[in-house]
Amino acid sequence: MLNDKILRKLITEQGMVMGYIDLDKQLQPSGFDLSLEGVETYLGGGAVDFSNEERVIAETKKILPDGDGWISLGKGVYKVVYNEVVKMPLNIAAIARTRSTLLRNGAEVGTAVWDPGYEGRSSSMLTVHNPHGLRLKVDARIAQLIFFETGAVEKGYSGVYQKERI
Repeated sequence: MLNDKILRKLITEQGMVMGYIDLDKQLQPSGFDLSLEGVETYLGGGAVDFSNEERVIAETKKILPDGDGWISLGKGVYKVVYNEVVKMPLNIAAIARTRSTLLRNGAEVGTAVWDPGYEGRSSSMLTVHNPHGLRLKVDARIAQLIFFETGAVEKGYSGVYQKERI
């Protein structure tokens, strides 16, 4: 796992994370806090197969924040989009974990792996379990990205989500 000193260098000198709000606040001893750009609600179903030839990504619609920047969510499943653009070097991978404040409020962020070579503004799944709902303010820190050295890979990520939202 990479520490804050190494991460600061990779972020400031190599642009591994861009579009952050406050590096000093978002950089943690063992990771980097991702902040909320927006929340989307699902409009329909999706489909997943082995080869991705029949893959269908569910349509979504952005939930607009109120005049003070708050987004009120009921119990359910949503898509969250982060402010930050990540540009993974070919020798580093990352996973994200839900920030503890979100967990303490009855919600969690479901994430996948940020592969070596991936570049983009990611999205994740937000599940609100709290029967009373949750309010999120735009730019709230909701997940912590944890980075690991993998050793250099020959070919980085080249899937459909490469360069998403940038």
